[in-house]
Amino acid sequence: MSPDLWFAFTLIVKMAVTAVFLLAATITAERAGPMIGGLVATLPISAGPVYIFLALDHDPHFIAQSALGSLVVSPINAIYAVSYALLAQRRSLVASIVGAFLIWLALVWASGLIAWALPEAFLWNVVAIGLCFWLSAPLRHAPMPRVVTRWYDLVLRAGMVAVLVGIVVTLSFRVGPAISGGLAVFPIVLTSIMIILHTRVGGPATAAVMANAVIGLGGFALALVALELTAVRLGSLPALAFALAISVACNFLMFVERKRAAAR
Repeated sequence: MSPDLWFAFTLIVKMAVTAVFLLAATITAERAGPMIGGLVATLPISAGPVYIFLALDHDPHFIAQSALGSLVVSPINAIYAVSYALLAQRRSLVASIVGAFLIWLALVWASGLIAWALPEAFLWNVVAIGLCFWLSAPLRHAPMPRVVTRWYDLVLRAGMVAVLVGIVVTLSFRVGPAISGGLAVFPIVLTSIMIILHTRVGGPATAAVMANAVIGLGGFALALVALELTAVRLGSLPALAFALAISVACNFLMFVERKRAAAR
């Protein structure tokens, strides 16, 4: 098999594996209510597989630098989610997503003008996610009607994430680790949930999922910090496993704490 044909074959396999992983996670998110749905949506559903495939193609230093790029963009995703949640209270799906995405684009462009290091990127996460958490607090508790999943929903989500994987894996050799890391956390999962739920259950209920997702992005930020610090020391795959464990543990602890708070 020629190198080009082999690359195309492996790329298709990577895209398919990621799509299946996303479908399982997002169906769970839809059926579990806003709180669990928001936490599931902020697990590394799309970023995790992207990073695994990047690790197979690049050295640990590349992965560490990519993690820093992701750490810069991740709080912008929190702003994107909250911007949508605020707009969706009164606006249509298109107006809400377009407005939020324009804010996302402006912030990503501005972030590219800064020479980031880990301390500055971490502080940026603390400030941005903390502000988003405060702004989204009144929006978290809208009731979520039962959602019936349709076959074209699955195709939409699988296709969106598969395309993202293909783009990042293919471009990573040309654009470098920082941009690859930023692309790896492009808000595909959040956007797919917005598109599917808004037309079914309305803006406020979908906004509740996005509002609950903000705190989960805090745990994801800690996972990215761990990945940046350990990729070179432990190797890419052990560092990725460690980062995944941190993300899952943070979201689980947040879920337990919220259940306790609700009981009180």
